[in-house]
Amino acid sequence: MGDEMGATDTIRVRLNGKARDLEPGLTVRSLLETLDLRPGMVVVERNREILERDRYAEVEVADGDEIELVHFVGGG
Repeated sequence: MGDEMGATDTIRVRLNGKARDLEPGLTVRSLLETLDLRPGMVVVERNREILERDRYAEVEVADGDEIELVHFVGGG
């Protein structure tokens, strides 16, 4: 009967233009870790706003967020 709350609940975000279901409660930093990305090598734009790296651990990913990740490639 109705929607049951449980461990399978997810939130839906757009990650680099594609819909993606994530577990609720992730911070931007934990999202990057889940994707095997190093925070120092990625610029994160959340809802058209660039996040400062020192805020990645405190900003929580929310249902409906639009997140763009830009990777830096080292070279030399």
